[in-house]
Formats: sequence, structure tokens, C-alpha cells
Amino acid sequence: MKPLRPHHVSLYELALGDAQAPSLLQVSPTTFKSMLGSFLDLLIDRQIPATLWLKLPQGEVWTAEIERYRAAATASYTLYLLGSTVSSVADEAVIAEVEMPEVEMAEVEMAERAVVEMAELPIAIDSKTIRLPLSADTPLRREYLLQIVSPDFCGLLVAHRPRPVRQQAGLTPQSGSPPGSNLNAKGSQPEARKAEARKAEASAEDDLERRHPLNALCSFDLQAMQRVLTGISGAILGEPSESSFNPAYTTLKGLINQWYVLVSECAGSPLKPDILSYLFTKQVQTQEEIWHSTALHRRQAEVATLLQMENEEFQNAIRLKDEFLTTVGQELRSPLATMKTALSLLNSPSLKPAQRQRYLDMLTHECDRQSSLITSVLDLLQLEKVDDRIPAQPLRLQSVVPGIVSTYQPLAQEKGIVMAYLIPDELVAVACTASWLRQIMINLLHNGIKFTHSGGRVWITAKPQGDYVQVDVRDTGVGIPQSDIPKVFDRFYRIRPGTNDVSGSGLGLSIVQQLLLRCGGSISVKSRLGEGSTFSVLLPIFR
Repeated sequence: MKPLRPHHVSLYELALGDAQAPSLLQVSPTTFKSMLGSFLDLLIDRQIPATLWLKLPQGEVWTAEIERYRAAATASYTLYLLGSTVSSVADEAVIAEVEMPEVEMAEVEMAERAVVEMAELPIAIDSKTIRLPLSADTPLRREYLLQIVSPDFCGLLVAHRPRPVRQQAGLTPQSGSPPGSNLNAKGSQPEARKAEARKAEASAEDDLERRHPLNALCSFDLQAMQRVLTGISGAILGEPSESSFNPAYTTLKGLINQWYVLVSECAGSPLKPDILSYLFTKQVQTQEEIWHSTALHRRQAEVATLLQMENEEFQNAIRLKDEFLTTVGQELRSPLATMKTALSLLNSPSLKPAQRQRYLDMLTHECDRQSSLITSVLDLLQLEKVDDRIPAQPLRLQSVVPGIVSTYQPLAQEKGIVMAYLIPDELVAVACTASWLRQIMINLLHNGIKFTHSGGRVWITAKPQGDYVQVDVRDTGVGIPQSDIPKVFDRFYRIRPGTNDVSGSGLGLSIVQQLLLRCGGSISVKSRLGEGSTFSVLLPIFR
């Protein structure tokens, strides 16, 4: 196999020469840019006159580094910019995308159309800056370079971008799907995954940089720099057989000869330790700034995500509140309409005594219903204002349940229902407030009696269950259909099959659930239609 000529070999390989690199140094474009900035800061701060060769990726962030040096340098300098052609713009798009993730393929295409094919002669941007065009098929297309030559300091920073695995395997991305396009698909994600998508955006740039690393080399060896110059001259002049057809060949050849003389004049100049110390310190400072900036951006992204989640919770709370108020209004309107109808009928002169009594009973019933509803709504609103950190009290069920059962015993006897309870004397105390525990047991007992027919039973049992005490309130009532069981703790769930009693507010079980949540407990229900229901309450043991 024929050896590779200098104009066919990458600058990275020429800088390595025959020696093997101790280890492959892979850096992100951001790190390469920070190293580049450290070299330029050295020239600016130490006011070192120098000749520079630069070839950088497309993009404003890279151009800004060149302009920064040109604006801040006080010592004399000559800057040679190795220019890109139209064909290299798309090839540079990956690096531009890494540094500026918001770059879209449409912008790259516009840049391709906007770049005009350069002349082959050097272009003097000003008296200190010269642009050297490269051919469309230049081997330096994937090479990035900063080479500095001066009597005080000579340094080389070169990076090579290896081809992505997809390209090496002969695969190309589908049209219309630029690299990183999946990061712009937030709008198509389900609502439940939006929070995860926002969190993923915070590390999008890191992911891109990990997928597109650069093979980098930093050297202060003049022989390596001469080899790099050979590669640059080969890329500029092209094939030797084509030189006779290039009218600018003589001009370019003379310029390149001056470069070799300039490098050779710097041979033997020792590298000053203070310069190495400066570069090392500057790079460490830059990396620390990058790290702190990245950490700050991530914290800001996390805060933004939390604020977004809180905003969604707030909006959801407002929506639920609006729905609650709407439902309360409808519930209050229903008994008022019934009472208004009963009152209008009572004014009838032909009303019989039995009918009058029925309408009066209807008024009493609806008044009680509305009073129960208003009381329950006020209880629920008051409960939402209660501080969750209210200290729990040690309560023994043996001292609470018997009093509640005796209160409801007359009502049960009136309906022909047998009531009972079984609370072991040795049962440990539970953690709850006395008023909450009473309200929990009253609501459950009231429901049991209400939905149990004459001859039925309602009873309470309690037993230890791990870190909790389980209290079961059982009845032999009408039961709950399986399809309705998930809804029994919803606000305003009220009617059960087999009964026409709609006097309740439909908020009792919802209040019970909220009280238990605030004291660290829970409630569940098992029921079979026509056989009865069992409400199981778990109350935490007092510690």
C-alpha cells in the first residue's frame, strides 16, 4: 500500500508523527473551545506578538473567539484563517449543533446557500488577518486547529472529529430528521410524560457532546508543528501535478516558505515554565467556570420544573374547587326547589289534612337535608384549613366507641336493627384527635344504620394490624355494586340501590377519608350487593 502523502493525512495524525499517543484524548467541543480560549488569553494577557493559524467549526460562538482576540490583542500578530467552502458547511453542522443546540437544519441549509465559493488566492481581511480558502474536497474538513509561533511561545492545539458510527456503517439519517431532532418532539408527547421531557432537556447538550467527541492533541513540539504546516500547505496547494494549472501557486508557495522560515527561527527557544503554569491555571479556571455554569443551569431547570409542577397542581386545585362549588350549588338548589313546591301546595284551599301533613313532613325532611349539606360543606372547608402538623393524641377505642354506639342505639332499635361492638381491653392506643375519631365513627355508624333494613345488624370490631389498629364497621344492608365501589369516597356520592333515602349530603365518606389521611390512616370498603358492606379503617398506633 502506498504511503499517505501529507495532503492526504489529517493534521491530527501529522502532529502525532511516528510516536503513539499515550492515551486517546477525547474532549467535547466545549472543552476544546475552552482550551482554545486559554491559548488566546495567554497571548492577550502576556502581550505576546505571534503568528497564528486557525481553522474552527462554523458557528457564531467560534467566530466570537476570533473576534475577541482581534479586538483585545495589543501586541502585533498575523492571523491566517483556513476558510471553509460550501461543501463543508453541512459537514460542520454537527459541531455547530453541539455548541448551539437550537440550530435547525433549515438554518444550516440557508448558510450553505449564502456561502459564496472563495477565490484561490489569499484574501486579506485586514492588514493583520488573512483568509486562506480550502478546496471543496479538502482532507482538513474534519480538522480544527490553533497553531501559534512566536519567539516567546510556540504551541499547537489540534482536534480531529471522527466520523459517526452511522456514517462509517454506510447509514445516513433520514431526510428531515437532523441530529438531535428527537429533542424537539415535546409537543407530541403525552401529557403524563411532559415533566420527564422537561427534565431531559436539561441534559440535552451533554448528550450531544458525548455523542460527538473530538480526538484532541496539545503539543509544544516544533517538529510536530512543522509536520502540521506540511499538512496545511498540502491542503492549500493540492496535488503537485495540478500546480501548473493554478495561477496562484507561486504566491501560495512563497507564503508557505515564509512559514517554514518563521518556525525554524523559533527552534531552540525553551518553553518557559511560567507559560505552562499560566495555561494550566487558566484551563482549570475555565473548567471550573463551565462546571459552575452547568450546575447553575441544571438547578434553574430543576426549579423551573418544580414551578411548572406546582403551577399545574395549583391549576388543578382551582379546577377542582370550581367543580366543587358548582356541585354544591346544584345540591343546594334541589331541596330549595322541593320546599318551594311544598309551600305552594300548602296554600291550596282544597288541601286535605293528610296531604297537608305529608307536605309539612316533606318540608321538614328537605330542611334537614339542606342543613346536613351546609354543615358537611363547612366541615369539609374547615378541614382543608387544618394544619397537617396538629399533634395527635393517644386515644383508646375502648373509651370512644361505646359512647358513640349508645348514642345511636335508640335510632337502631327504632328501625329494628341490632347494634354491637367488640373492642379488646388490651388494644393499644391509636394516634388521632378525639373530635376526628368521633366524627369518623359517627359517619360510618350512621351510614350502616341508614342503609340496613329492619332485622339487620351493624357491628364494630377492632384488632391490631402491624403498625396500625384495624377497625371494621360491618352491616347487613343493601350493599354497593362493584362498579360503584371506587366512587363511594367521592364527594356527593349518595344513592345506593334498594333505598330511596337521599337525605344525606353525600360528603360523609369523603370527610372520613380526609380525616384519616390527615392522621396517617386509610379506609377501604368491601361490599356485595344485597349482602352488606364492611368499611375497614386503619388507624396508626400511637408512638
